[in-house]
Amino acid sequence: MKILHLTLHKKWFDEILNGTKKIEYREIKPYWTKRLLDDEKPKKFDIILFRNGYGKKSPQMKVEFLGVRVKDDKYNILLGKVLKS
Repeated sequence: MKILHLTLHKKWFDEILNGTKKIEYREIKPYWTKRLLDDEKPKKFDIILFRNGYGKKSPQMKVEFLGVRVKDDKYNILLGKVLKS
């Protein structure tokens, strides 16, 4: 299973968890390009593992990954259902 690991602030974590946020945004920078693209094509992941913080006991959730696109000079990570929280 291929997992995209992302860390979020509580506000965005909670919005994804309650279903009001369906797209996660990342700036187009070399770091994110390497993580999200492979030869200029979006990588495919099975799920996204979101964490609220960096501690071992930070809340986390698994969310369905629907794809990546470039729009408005940002990477748009498309989110599906929350699979586990």
